[in-house]
Amino acid sequence: MRDFAQRTGPDAGGPPRRYLWTDAFAVCNFLGLYRRHGEGLQLDLAPRLVHQVHHVLGRHRPDDSRTGWISGLDEDEGERHPTRGGLRIGKEFPERGSREPYDPQAEWDRDGQYFHYLTQWMHALLRVSQETGDLRYLRWAGELALAAHAGFTLRAISGAPRLAWKMSIDLHRPLVPSMGHHDPLDALITYLELQDAGAETVGADLRAAIADADCMCAGASWATDDALGIGGLLLDATRLASLIARHGVERRDLWVQLLQESATSLRAFDRSDPLSLPPQHRLAFRELGLAIGLGAAELRKDLLATIDGAAAPALDVVLRHLPLAERIERTWADPRARASALWLAHRDINDVMLATSLAPEGLLGP
Repeated sequence: MRDFAQRTGPDAGGPPRRYLWTDAFAVCNFLGLYRRHGEGLQLDLAPRLVHQVHHVLGRHRPDDSRTGWISGLDEDEGERHPTRGGLRIGKEFPERGSREPYDPQAEWDRDGQYFHYLTQWMHALLRVSQETGDLRYLRWAGELALAAHAGFTLRAISGAPRLAWKMSIDLHRPLVPSMGHHDPLDALITYLELQDAGAETVGADLRAAIADADCMCAGASWATDDALGIGGLLLDATRLASLIARHGVERRDLWVQLLQESATSLRAFDRSDPLSLPPQHRLAFRELGLAIGLGAAELRKDLLATIDGAAAPALDVVLRHLPLAERIERTWADPRARASALWLAHRDINDVMLATSLAPEGLLGP
């Protein structure tokens, strides 16, 4: 994590290199390292990184004709409300113009806003607020939730809501209107976390957004054979378990479903055995997402066991798959695997997610 900070900022000598997904995990890692080692530098790096993310990804790109905060606020108001217009992804190339044809391959490398990146950043801001006691971070998380929900929610004639997968930088037009598989679930659990933390007391009333997310989640199936997706399911299940057991949030049926579909997903992943491929043909950060989810389940296994006995068989399946996390970490802890061209092409996100996998307590929080 020190190498990451020195290479990309906030400790870099050159221009900062910010990417929202990576930075959300990095913020939590610095908090976790502080909890583990008590070094003030690590606690200081989290808010410094937050500040830099807001000043890079909360503002228009240097190669954009537009300038200033993407929210359209003036400089002073933008400083006070840096997330009110959402946050850019941080991709290499500018977003697709309104008259440019859609190219699915090129779209991966173009800027814009991703909903699932924004929920990760909401969680990171919440974690900084929890660790520092500074309610500004909770307010920024709440303002981001409201802006993201308003910007990404598309409504059919029937009024049924759904979330666009990717929006333009100004949140005015969908770049990819289809809905991400787990985006409604991430929305619901993140909104519930913020509501439980007191977002309404700092100006963010999320009740309508929670109702929309509930509607979008109704009847959905979350099973997947994608490593990163399974890890996200396990993280969502672990976060929801904390809200249920410690804070009385009533979502037991959803929690049981998440455990059961995580178990189904792990069986499918294990049968396909993608970890048998040589490291140079594997995307490390996707596998590390699975390791992070399994690590979260292991850290909270006693809590998970107390929620609802109906999920006990599924929880047993999840815990039997814990060796997958060790197998993934062992592969990517090897310097020879980290020397591959595919690792180095995604070095920042790989380094940060490997660190999270090895020490997930910063991501989970209290």
